[in-house]
Amino acid sequence: MRRVFPWSLLLLAGCGEGVRDDHFANDVELERVESAPVQTESAPVRVGEMGPNFDACAAAGTTRHLDPTAGDKLPVRAAPFDTAAEAGAIPAGARFFVCARSHDQRWLGIVYDESGALSPGCGVSQPLNTRRVYEGPCRSGWVSSAFVKLIAG
Repeated sequence: MRRVFPWSLLLLAGCGEGVRDDHFANDVELERVESAPVQTESAPVRVGEMGPNFDACAAAGTTRHLDPTAGDKLPVRAAPFDTAAEAGAIPAGARFFVCARSHDQRWLGIVYDESGALSPGCGVSQPLNTRRVYEGPCRSGWVSSAFVKLIAG
């Protein structure tokens, strides 16, 4: 019985009628649609995610896999997606605060000073009483975690 079953499936598979590849060609001319990049809304970076016992941004990072002599920069996105709008760029070797992670761990929400240094003026190196969206004097956005080396926290 076991030997008959696989052979019967092969026989049944050959019972249907074939469909021509060009069966739509005579009736309808298909339109060619150019694919446009997907636009995503912005997702602000939240600070204070670890609660009032920790700094608003619990870690610090720097870029990796970028060549500073070639002028490489790490794109900062408005949301944690490849297709999100570019909100800025960080030069190779710059330092920044790491404040959040995306659910899939592929993106890090960061706060950075355009000088490339960890600036206390960003207001995220001390605890906050509540979790909130970052609205401080420094810039914020999302970077690919593959290009970040954690240096503190």
